[in-house]
Amino acid sequence: MKQTSKFFSFVLATLISLTSCTSGSTNDNQEAGNASDTTMNHTKMKTDSSNTVDVTNWPQASKMAADEITGKYGSPDGVTANELIWLNKGTWVKICVTKSESKHSFPIEHTDMMTTTINYKVPEDKMDELGKFDGSVTFDRTQGTMSARCDKEGNNFLALNLANDIITNKKSVEEARKMYGDIIKEKMNGGNPEYMNKLTFSIQTNTPDPDKNTTGLTKEQVTAAIEKNKK
Repeated sequence: MKQTSKFFSFVLATLISLTSCTSGSTNDNQEAGNASDTTMNHTKMKTDSSNTVDVTNWPQASKMAADEITGKYGSPDGVTANELIWLNKGTWVKICVTKSESKHSFPIEHTDMMTTTINYKVPEDKMDELGKFDGSVTFDRTQGTMSARCDKEGNNFLALNLANDIITNKKSVEEARKMYGDIIKEKMNGGNPEYMNKLTFSIQTNTPDPDKNTTGLTKEQVTAAIEKNKK
C-alpha cells in the first residue's frame, strides 16, 4: 500500500512539473494580446492597455533590434518590462526582442537579443549537429519549432538557412560554419546575400511531436490519482 501511495505521489509531482512547463508556454501567448497603434521614438512603446515600456536604458543593440522589427512589422503584440513580442509576422511564428543580451563570439563578436521562431521538425539524428553548428540555433521538439537568436533579422535568416542545409545534408557542420562567416563578410563589404534576405526553404506544417507515453497510464488514471491524494 505504501508503495502504491509513493507511486501516485510521483505521478502527481510529474504532472505538476509538466503543467508548469505548459503554463509557461501558454503565458507567452497570453502576454501577446492585441495591440493598438503605437509610436516608436527609439525609446518608448505604448500598448492599447496604456502600458508604456521605456527602453531608454536598454543596451544600444537591443534598442536597435526593437527599432528594426517595429519598423518592419509594426507594434509588438506583447510587452513586458524586459521584452517585446510579435506573433505571426512574415515567416515568423514568434519574434522576441529582449533587454538582456548574450555575448556570442561566432562567427564574430556580437551580442544576441532577438529570437525569431519558425515551425520546423528537426530530425532526431540531426539534433547533435545543430548544437555543434551554432549554440544560438535551438529547437523545441514537442512544439515543433526551430529558433535563431542574434542581433538582426538577416543574421537569423542566415543561421536558419544554414541549419536547414545541415539537416537536408547539403552542407556539413564545418561547411556551414565557414559559409556563415563568409556571408557575413560579404554583407559587410556591401553585398546582398540571399541567405540573409529570406528563408530559402518552405515553411513546414504539422511539426509538433508529442512523443510517446512510456508509463501506460491514461490521463483519466492520473487525474483519479490526483483526486485520491487530495483526500
